[in-house]
Amino acid sequence: MTRHVTATEARKNLFELIATAGKPGAFVMISHEGTPKVVMMSLEEFEGWQETLEIMSDPELAKDIRKDLKQIRSGKKMKDTVDFETVKKQLKL
Repeated sequence: MTRHVTATEARKNLFELIATAGKPGAFVMISHEGTPKVVMMSLEEFEGWQETLEIMSDPELAKDIRKDLKQIRSGKKMKDTVDFETVKKQLKL
């Protein structure tokens, strides 16, 4: 959910906007002089974006992730993985 407000509205309704932006997947776009200038989002959402940018900026890591996803999609068992039943047995669940 994205909500658009002016800077004046944001100033008047700051606490309400914090609550709105704090919900998963929600953003508040704040405009100044008719132009969108900033986006307010939850800290969790922001950290997720930061982590994604870090991963995308590391070519080797991105390559490894694509390789692993390709293996998962093809149904091949990835090396260094353990199936769920084995984990349950090891944890005595």
